[in-house]
Amino acid sequence: MEELILQIQQNLDENNKLTCKKALDLLKQHSKEDLQNAIKDLNVKILDCELGQFGKLSKNIARSEILELLENKLDQNRKINCKDALECAANFNIEDVRATLKTYKIDVKYCELGCFKEKKGKKFHIKSKIWVENSEGELLFGKGKTDILELVGECGSISQAAKQLGINYKKAWLYIQDLEKNMKEELLIAKKGRGIDSGSKLTPRAYELIKNFKILQQDVEEYTNKRFRELFFKKNQEKDKT
Repeated sequence: MEELILQIQQNLDENNKLTCKKALDLLKQHSKEDLQNAIKDLNVKILDCELGQFGKLSKNIARSEILELLENKLDQNRKINCKDALECAANFNIEDVRATLKTYKIDVKYCELGCFKEKKGKKFHIKSKIWVENSEGELLFGKGKTDILELVGECGSISQAAKQLGINYKKAWLYIQDLEKNMKEELLIAKKGRGIDSGSKLTPRAYELIKNFKILQQDVEEYTNKRFRELFFKKNQEKDKT
């Protein structure tokens, strides 16, 4: 235990805090119980959750292959154990994993470092959703169409993308046609045949739209959550400062 305490102290920042990443590295060398107890005894606070549950670590773009792995580990409330989420993240860019958890609103439970536990009782959540409309008020671009485009780009097939989203081919194809018509830009290049170049491919503009929409959605969610806490939990924040 003395060795563990020394290792923790050596990894603290100037404010006597330990990053989640460094704590997880220590977890590879020590038992979870010992690490949690040492952190508690030293009264050390953990910074910047690697899975994005708290802190300000950057997020990139949600990916369907990450979501597929995570969904195999979700409980009935669409929550995942911290340990399972970290195992799923092992072969991916951690920034993409954070984005996937946030985009698909997957909560993490039973933190490996003991930072948060299951809470009983009611909790308040703020939900935000954005979309782009044309001049007639018709839906032009939103999360649904973003998901379709992204999956077509990954699968190289509209039918496969539609299958993963649980919609029929015609609906997916009409979504893309409607988007191209309103944007007045080509977003999909379809080539018939069985060769290596056959199938459906996205244009650079389509990838740009996907990326920019996700950045916008993330910015809106972060501001909404921040403002929500300021307006609805102001008393709690003032209490924490005292």
